[in-house]
Amino acid sequence: MLNENAPRIRTEVQVMFFDTDCAAVVHNIAYLRFIEVARTLLAEELGLGLAAMAETKRYPVVVRTEIDYRRAAKLGDKLVIEGRLDRLERVRFWCAFRIVRPADETLIAECRQMLAIIQMPEAKLLRVPDDWDRYRVDVA
Repeated sequence: MLNENAPRIRTEVQVMFFDTDCAAVVHNIAYLRFIEVARTLLAEELGLGLAAMAETKRYPVVVRTEIDYRRAAKLGDKLVIEGRLDRLERVRFWCAFRIVRPADETLIAECRQMLAIIQMPEAKLLRVPDDWDRYRVDVA
């Protein structure tokens, strides 16, 4: 379990023409791009900023994505993506995301992603950082 201090982010996107099909409905792959933006912001909160990753050559990589599409978003919609650290393991961690259309409070999609941190160029699997232990709930 994680405590209430576990990192959370919130960001907004507007659905653009290139996100949609000929019926002005968002492509399923566009949702993953929205989540990619949110995950990058969440990584910053976890100390894995873009500049730091480039310097240390330690990168979070997506191992698994689970996504449930609840409703369709359409051209011009403004969406909010909320992301949070959801679960910590020894070498893996999970992030959870929700995409909502605030105009009518419609849940558009929910997503969970499993990630691991690798050291490049060796592609060596690393343990999650020790300082992330502060997000765990003490089970006594």
